[in-house]
Amino acid sequence: MPGIEIIPLTAIGEVGPGEDLPATLAAAVASAGTRLGPGDILVVTQKIVSKAEHRSVSLADVVPGAEALRLAAITRKDARLVELVLQESTAVLRAVPHVLIVRHRLGLVMANAGIDRSNIGTGSDERALLLPIDPDASAERISAALGCPVVISDSFGRPWRMGVVAVGIGAAGLPAINDRRGLLDRDGRTLEVTQIAVADLLASAAGLAMGEGGEGIPAVIVRGYAVAGAPRPAADLTRPLAEDLFQ
Repeated sequence: MPGIEIIPLTAIGEVGPGEDLPATLAAAVASAGTRLGPGDILVVTQKIVSKAEHRSVSLADVVPGAEALRLAAITRKDARLVELVLQESTAVLRAVPHVLIVRHRLGLVMANAGIDRSNIGTGSDERALLLPIDPDASAERISAALGCPVVISDSFGRPWRMGVVAVGIGAAGLPAINDRRGLLDRDGRTLEVTQIAVADLLASAAGLAMGEGGEGIPAVIVRGYAVAGAPRPAADLTRPLAEDLFQ
């Protein structure tokens, strides 16, 4: 059986606002000496998608409100950053020194609403990078332009595990989650709860090549994974609020 191959795309420079990201990715694929074909999935970091989609904000333009100031004092974070977190969120779930966990407007439970200040380019002012407005739609645009399935990845911490892993926050052209309930295992037993987070697994596999620091690899090709099932967006991976067991 052929294995799964991960091909890093290294020929991607600093992505700027309004950049034609599919064209940039296509050029990077060509520079890697390959081409996209059947069985290829493109995994792209949220960071370059947000940069291209004008999701960078100058902190100098942010005026913290009373709640942001209150939470900033508790968390010991920049009040301007906290204000952006509140604007991007529907609920604050935890606020303690150096930690601010929220429910993002997309339904994602995450630290700082996914707002990032690392690896967003140099400049004369302090900036923060927000998540794409609609990561599934962003993935769909890239997928339509390049003709292959796309996963948009982001790094998540986990409440009962140390460290971060990459997960899929946007997906197009593949089932982000594969529902196996009702099928049989090798012993003939019916699977009752098994749903495979395909987009998360692909994002994490890609994350091994992308890295989390200054590697400068914001996209990879995952080659050889057999996609099965109808496309489902990454939004389907978010557990409904009514099923939140820990609220």
